[in-house]
Amino acid sequence: MPTHKRRWPAEWEPHAATWLAWPHNEADWPDKFEPIPWVYASIIGHLRQHEKVKVLVSEHSHLAAVSALRRCGMEADGASIEFVPLPTDRVWTRDFGPLWIDQAGQALAVKWRFNAWAKYENWEQDEEAGRAMADWTDAGVESPQFKGQPVVLEGGSIDGNGAGTVLTSEECLLSSVQCRNPGMTREDYESVLAQAMGIRKVIWLQRGIVGDDTHGHVDDLARFVDRQTVLLAVEDDPADENYEPLRENLERLQGQTNADGEPLRVISLPMPKPVYFDGQRLPASYANFYIANGLVLVPTFNDPNDRRVLNLLAEAFPERRIVGIHALDLVWGLGTLHCMTMQQPALG
Repeated sequence: MPTHKRRWPAEWEPHAATWLAWPHNEADWPDKFEPIPWVYASIIGHLRQHEKVKVLVSEHSHLAAVSALRRCGMEADGASIEFVPLPTDRVWTRDFGPLWIDQAGQALAVKWRFNAWAKYENWEQDEEAGRAMADWTDAGVESPQFKGQPVVLEGGSIDGNGAGTVLTSEECLLSSVQCRNPGMTREDYESVLAQAMGIRKVIWLQRGIVGDDTHGHVDDLARFVDRQTVLLAVEDDPADENYEPLRENLERLQGQTNADGEPLRVISLPMPKPVYFDGQRLPASYANFYIANGLVLVPTFNDPNDRRVLNLLAEAFPERRIVGIHALDLVWGLGTLHCMTMQQPALG
């Protein structure tokens, strides 16, 4: 049963801040790192107009961040932009950061264990930064466990409607290829999420998109935009590798209800044409948008579907500004806007 009076706020609820980590690991964008700091500066410029932006920096990346922001006419004044001295291995705050929940009106940071998707040897700084982010906000911290072991889970693997329902995928949490928590079953995850975050219903999709090295993160697949509406990535080309997995996910969502028994409204979100770099297919997906106070940042790919998707998001969020962010360089790092951001809800 869910822990009494715990609730994971939806991403569209008011934020106290957005957390990012300044890009510094050139190996994450081999041969394409040069434009990445300018993409980050652009994103920070949009966000700071609507909410505080907290940027994780090391001693080295601090200087680079100051220089880039100044060249874009911005200063870290502590009010709209704050540098937080926490070194990281990479920049994906969505996955190593805590998930702040509402516990009877107070903020509680749920810090899952992070192991760099079981793919990289260097992850300890990210794991430590995620815990320190919670301490920086003076929130209580809780680390969920299963049978005495910390549970590995990334923020990009679940998406919530703010009212007790989450989306995830079997490929991500139950995959034998990339086993996060050996021995944990579907029912075990549901129990842990209920206890840690007050989740009352988990909807399991099946597989993720081609090129996603996280093996099925749901933030490239399906996103709640209100408590009953899901934008679901679909592929129209039967010859594309994503066609069948995304069709299966659509079948799973059809006829579903949320935790309150309300039927879900499923809206198809088109995929961009396949994006390749150096012979590798990249996880380009419009579902990796980020909902901030007053605006929605949407990845774009110089694709005919860019405009269609921006219009879909404008319909879903009529009171927010919809901003397209060119993401063809960013996605070479195997993530885009949602992966690089983490919202801190306005709680307590």
